[in-house]
Amino acid sequence: MVAAQIIVLFCMVVYLQKLKIKNRQRRDASRRKFLMMIRRERKRRMTNRLRLVYLMNSSGSRTCWCIHRTKQWWLAASSGLFGPSWWRENLRMSYETFTMLVNQLRPYIFKRDTQLRTAVTVEERVAITVWRLATNVEYRTLSALFGVGISTVCTIVMETCTVISQHLLQHYVKIPTGSKLRETVDGFKTRWGFPQVVGAIDGSHIPVLRPSECATDYYNRKCFYSIIIQGVVDYQGQFIDTYIGWPGKLHDARVFYNSSFYNKGRQGTLFPSMSVRIEQTDIPLLILGDPAYPLLPWLMKPYPDSPSATTEEKHYNYRQSRARMVVENAFGRLKGRWRCLLKRMDCHLTNVPVIVAACVTLHNICERFGDNCQEDWIDSGMDISTTPPTQASSLILNSSSTTATQSRAQSIRHALTIHLNKQ
Repeated sequence: MVAAQIIVLFCMVVYLQKLKIKNRQRRDASRRKFLMMIRRERKRRMTNRLRLVYLMNSSGSRTCWCIHRTKQWWLAASSGLFGPSWWRENLRMSYETFTMLVNQLRPYIFKRDTQLRTAVTVEERVAITVWRLATNVEYRTLSALFGVGISTVCTIVMETCTVISQHLLQHYVKIPTGSKLRETVDGFKTRWGFPQVVGAIDGSHIPVLRPSECATDYYNRKCFYSIIIQGVVDYQGQFIDTYIGWPGKLHDARVFYNSSFYNKGRQGTLFPSMSVRIEQTDIPLLILGDPAYPLLPWLMKPYPDSPSATTEEKHYNYRQSRARMVVENAFGRLKGRWRCLLKRMDCHLTNVPVIVAACVTLHNICERFGDNCQEDWIDSGMDISTTPPTQASSLILNSSSTTATQSRAQSIRHALTIHLNKQ
């Protein structure tokens, strides 16, 4: 019994000794860690003091964090140093039109200065964008001209085009109503000799980069990649409706049938009821198209070009073609003024419709405020039409046109044929 107690007591003494040793080791480790942290903190503070003393006593010049660029050229231009011809040649508009455009865009593209740098002004942003659209000059050149970075130029162009297409397009590209509609109809009749016409429709190709997906859909009959812009213009060549973005391989008629313009016409909401009685037939408000489009009660197309065509039908075709030339001339002026539309657009496919919409809006602004397109611009911007004028629309459209609709459309065209041959 006594021996057992002695053994237990001995074990307890051994256990307490080991516990005491472990506690001492733990305290020593904690103390070493604390002292190491103190030494590290002292070293950090000493290093910071030495750095501060070095910076205070250093006489070397500081390294510049950005490239110094000059804007003296643009400051001279915006102050009126250059004459009116300079503005029209480089920005395709007068200084007055440019100022008006700046004022309309200011609420949307104005940027504030920061502590790091001075913001690019609204005037510079608009000038960079318009210069790019008008001349298709490289971003590198614009960067040097306006004293901003190349990436900044890219951002400014897309931001400004987006604002134009979102906020100005709806005010300058719209179907006329009220007195403006009456003026448009009278203008077509007076200038082109065709009654009850609101506009002429056509399509055009915009060259683009080869898309990464479905590339063959964008490869058109002219052997390059493109998207299609469908445009409707009034008697002055100003756009009243656009539909942008369909692949270049598609036929004009298919693009037309997928547009909201066609849906409104089919539903009868495109124009108000303003029929005129001609040759015992009620003639509604009309759109003129080439043979690629369908014959509808509100869309006139020429008679088929065949040996059996009568003299009256040939005369009608001549009169309609003469009136419809306004849309081809409009596309020529559009591309001649904004030369970025003539060459391949080196940007993402989703950005192309935004840029094209901005160009259409600026075209209408220039035309409305009297900045007429010069002849040498038009010669360089001859339009690339979409579909050759053939009777190909029947392959797509007859299935969607009822017999009654075709009969009414033919009677309207026949009445117009008789009327135009009497003049």
